Amino acid sequence: MTSLSVMGVGRVGGEVAFLAAATGLADELNLMDTFTPLLDAQVLDLLHTGLDISITRDPAAIKESDLFVFAAGTPRNPNIKTRADLLDANLPVAGLCARYLDGFSGIAIAVTNPMDANTFYLQQKSGLDRSRIIGFGGQLDSTRFRGFLRERGYPAEEAWVLGEHGEHQVPVFSRLPFPVPGPEQDEILAQMRQASMPVIRGKGGTVFGPAYGIASLIRAIVRDERVVLPCSCVLEGEYGEAGVALGVPARIGKDGISEIVAWDLEEKEQERFREAAASVRGLVRKAQG
Repeated sequence: MTSLSVMGVGRVGGEVAFLAAATGLADELNLMDTFTPLLDAQVLDLLHTGLDISITRDPAAIKESDLFVFAAGTPRNPNIKTRADLLDANLPVAGLCARYLDGFSGIAIAVTNPMDANTFYLQQKSGLDRSRIIGFGGQLDSTRFRGFLRERGYPAEEAWVLGEHGEHQVPVFSRLPFPVPGPEQDEILAQMRQASMPVIRGKGGTVFGPAYGIASLIRAIVRDERVVLPCSCVLEGEYGEAGVALGVPARIGKDGISEIVAWDLEEKEQERFREAAASVRGLVRKAQG
């Protein structure tokens, strides 16, 4: 039996709950949202699927869950230029979440933006071991990276994005099995920074991409796949950084993060990674101050 708690059951959180139930990744759901009409509707909609799953709505039960997804807070919209601009709105929500994680012994997944700053903040405030809190964002960025490469005729079966889930993301061109000219690299990076905006303008927010990626991350944990994924992890010297959470290649299984995999990055990628660290560290200082 696997129990999943989701805080924030709007577009992404609600879809994650549905996917986890529909694919058999969770046998028990514990759903929470401050907007009660939405929560009631999501619970009823899930019950109407006929899936054999129990659903509770108890914040105190988070600590008994195997998995916890933090997806609450203000989402990005066309008027919010970057994910970092959501810090002030979502920091109080992250603070509330940290209190609920007191005594939690499972694996936590942070989704709420700015995700990297929230991942670090939650780990520090909750006292969770850094191996048991995973920030989601790099999988989605990496999928978009592959898509932009394929649009240009590159046969990208695997592509990785590290760093910040935001303006300072680091597409790792050096690990591709083919060269991409510098000007084209810059064009792709510019595209990636705005990748979500057409979806946000068209339907109010991204849903399928992040929800599918989070469900894949949950599967890696539940089934102990021990697969390497780009995830935001709290760093303690890896990649030359500490006191910050950033996207790095991490081996994911039933215990959460079992290993942060060391890669050699090219000089330009290292520089961008340092810029990402400085950006997220600035948000963390603001959060702590």
